[in-house]
Amino acid sequence: MSLWADKYRPRTLKQLDYHDEISHRLKSLASSGDFPHLLVYGPSGAGKKTRVMATLNQLYGSSVEKLKVDVKTFTTPTNRKLEFNVISSSHHFEITPSDMGNNDRVVIQDLLKEVAQVESIDFSSILHRASDDANNGATATKKHFKVVIINEAELLTRDAQAALRRTMEKYSATIRLILICNSTSSIIDPIKSRTLAIRIPAPTVTESSKVFSKILSNESQAARVFPDVSSSDRVTVFTNICSASDRNLRMGIMMLEALYMNNDVVNSSTPMIIPDWVVVIREMVVGICKERNVSRLQQVRAVLYELLAHSIPAKLILKKLTLELWGAVGNGQFKNVDDIKMKIVDASSTFDERLSLGSKDIFHLEGFLTKVMVIMETDLLQK
Repeated sequence: MSLWADKYRPRTLKQLDYHDEISHRLKSLASSGDFPHLLVYGPSGAGKKTRVMATLNQLYGSSVEKLKVDVKTFTTPTNRKLEFNVISSSHHFEITPSDMGNNDRVVIQDLLKEVAQVESIDFSSILHRASDDANNGATATKKHFKVVIINEAELLTRDAQAALRRTMEKYSATIRLILICNSTSSIIDPIKSRTLAIRIPAPTVTESSKVFSKILSNESQAARVFPDVSSSDRVTVFTNICSASDRNLRMGIMMLEALYMNNDVVNSSTPMIIPDWVVVIREMVVGICKERNVSRLQQVRAVLYELLAHSIPAKLILKKLTLELWGAVGNGQFKNVDDIKMKIVDASSTFDERLSLGSKDIFHLEGFLTKVMVIMETDLLQK
């Protein structure tokens, strides 16, 4: 039994329910015979990865869904051996070099060089599988290149991006790169100029509601729990889900399933099920607003360690902390609320940069909250 987010994930461009113009553009690129390097960016849960995999399906057919996981071994300049997971099919590779920290340059240089030096062989034209191509919407043109998907491209170090730029120039005949990221602000200009940038916006409330309705139409038992299709309550429930998930469609679908699993009847007054880590961060912020001392800082450190140990990304923790603190300081406790908000955002941007440059996330998250405590105490002393 799979989660709805995986069970109803579109496999082809035709199955996508929103951003039709972008889907049409990707289909044209896949059918043109001159597929470029791509830079796909947009907020989390907008469907970037789903759209990329659907584009590969358009290029090569359903064989791109036959995935395997290989463990590659790399040697750093200091002769240290590193193991790295690579997801691949016969037509593409998927990597997340940022998992290697400051050693991501080694992965970029060695793996992409290895992939690029072996030309991809496409037997589709030899075996005359025209019917299979028609069913999957794939083009029958012979592809002499493999595609390498790079996740979290914005977290690549400058050295890794420089190595990536050289690889794009040298091996453009045998590989195509698809970089996936949330923001292009940390991508160097030489890479931006060598890729076709495609922004995938977050789906609107109406588009998300359409996806939710489609899922419930296929889950007859779950549909009985939710209000009727024609009811205004259903619209309100879907709007509440979009608001609680910040229009993150993946999280919204998981919230939809969680509501079904935890309630006999869902209506407009049913509380949303918030992820545990969000609740923990909110409680942490409330505690910081109540008291700021060494004991509180020790408690905060323990909570941050737990969040990191449960694989919550440090930058996501920092972002959520900033937003929660932004809302909490306006409770009437502080005097110069606007000044505090500005200083919190300034501190957040400083420690966001340090998270990118450093290797110990806990130091920078703890440093950010220490700075926030100092900002709050300074404001109270000025009363």
